[in-house]
Amino acid sequence: MLPRDKEASFIESEGVSSAKSPLSSSVSPYNEENGHDNQSRWRSFKDSFKPAIEYEKLHSIEDEDSMTDIQRINLNTSKSKLKRKLKNRHLQMIAIASSIGSGLLIGTGSALNTGGPAGVLIAWALTGSAILCTIQAMAELAVTFPISGSFNVYASRFIDPSVGFSVAWNYFFQFLVLLPLELVAGSITMEYWNTNVNPDVWVLIFYIVVASINLFGVRAYGEAEFVFSTLKVLAVIGFIIVSIILAAGGGPTGHYVGALYWHTPGPFANGFKGVASVFVTAAFSFGGTELVGLTAAEAFNPRKSLPKATKQVFWRIMMFYMVSITLITFLVPYNSDRLLGASSVDITASPFVIAIQNGGIKGLPSVMNAVILISVISVGSSSVYATSRTLTALAEQGLAPKICGYIDRAGRPLVAITITNVFGLLSFIAASGKQAQVFDWLLSISALSSIFTWLSICLAHIRFRRALKSQGRDTDELAFTSQTGVIGSWFGVILNTLVIIAQFWLSLFPLGDAPNAEGFFEGYLGFVILIVFYVGHKIWRKNWILFIRAKDIDIDSGRRETDIEALKQELAEERAVLRSKPLYYRIYRYWC
Repeated sequence: MLPRDKEASFIESEGVSSAKSPLSSSVSPYNEENGHDNQSRWRSFKDSFKPAIEYEKLHSIEDEDSMTDIQRINLNTSKSKLKRKLKNRHLQMIAIASSIGSGLLIGTGSALNTGGPAGVLIAWALTGSAILCTIQAMAELAVTFPISGSFNVYASRFIDPSVGFSVAWNYFFQFLVLLPLELVAGSITMEYWNTNVNPDVWVLIFYIVVASINLFGVRAYGEAEFVFSTLKVLAVIGFIIVSIILAAGGGPTGHYVGALYWHTPGPFANGFKGVASVFVTAAFSFGGTELVGLTAAEAFNPRKSLPKATKQVFWRIMMFYMVSITLITFLVPYNSDRLLGASSVDITASPFVIAIQNGGIKGLPSVMNAVILISVISVGSSSVYATSRTLTALAEQGLAPKICGYIDRAGRPLVAITITNVFGLLSFIAASGKQAQVFDWLLSISALSSIFTWLSICLAHIRFRRALKSQGRDTDELAFTSQTGVIGSWFGVILNTLVIIAQFWLSLFPLGDAPNAEGFFEGYLGFVILIVFYVGHKIWRKNWILFIRAKDIDIDSGRRETDIEALKQELAEERAVLRSKPLYYRIYRYWC
């Protein structure tokens, strides 16, 4: 039997030959000796769908049945059979551009119309600050515990299993409904070029592409997201450059607007209520930022790659959100008729399109369409990834049917992926004429989901730090610590709580409309579902605690480095080397 650390190294390595392997080559789905033989390749392909091989049985079924929820969560999620094949460049691009989509490219238009230029900047700046603190907290936890389920599990082990259960299922539904939503958005976007083709034809094409990406494994998802994110980054940078030229009066019309739209029609569209309503739109545009934390269990070296990927979030928020939105506020008035009644897939309502067309540049809608189509495939692929990994983690915790946790020898959670893809077939109602009503309610299920997830990450980080202190340990044993610290997590908790309260107020008393039950549930159904899951878990598991006491929190299960003293020594040496470097290098390492 290999020692645990040697065994983990063996399992993660690829192409290890061997005499010392506990598996014969005939059992492996990746037989290198006969790799050029077609029959062997076909056999390897078929074998890859078989259950992942158990290298070590740590406990019996009887032991698992006698475990508490917390013990089962800590044990099963720490020994996931997912493959660690995501590299540093994959994680960095996922962090930079994974959630750039209709929320930024189009959603900012309706936000500008509702809140005005000052309202939009206030909402995006505060929400972006909270996201930055949240991702820092998540990175600290994910580097320390690179486990299956990531932040969905941290709520269970550091706060309370009922909180983790409700947040995880809420997150699952958030991305589950995103797949059909994005596929239908893609079919509607294609109508800009051709209205004679049945929309379901485009849905089928996009569906096959998205499903194929995830069936080829996590490496394929990483490569696809790397390409998609690179294209999105280049597109947004291009829009920013063009917007700067237009703002300076360098467009074909030579018209210089300056700060005119901040004075006429003004900085705020609907006063305080308008600003409050924009926060939910801002949260939607940032949704998916936390996805990089979900990749922890499949990152090749999470200790090195996750901190770097996390630091990219700051640059994304500053460049792709704050800079572009600031430029938009100077180029598009909030009372523009083209912003009124904008839908999430109407490219003509994009403030980017309006700004550049007002500047006299033609041909942009086709470019914007291409960017939106890339975003559709990217977000659709990410939704399959997020839902399948969340469902797998729930199954490993005993909070979903056990079959949902099936992982094959290639590291694919096949059953969870299949369930997600089957739900995606709902997108074929695109040609029915009833898609608007169906998707309004689907979207209401996940309207507040991202906020609940971010709130749980910040709370889990606060409880983890409290547990360290309570058990006489400190942050010296952590490979990465949040740059915003516990204070940043408290800021995230407070801001997200205020947004939830504001959304309750706006759901009761909608902007520009009379109070009504349908409007309330469309805006607040996500919170109702969260409470139902929370109370349901309490009754199901007879779990009547509000939170796990700090002294009882497990802060060791799931760590990759089990020798804490050796880790402290290694970290001290790394910090000493960093202190010896020039100032410019230390500044670079801090920010990048």
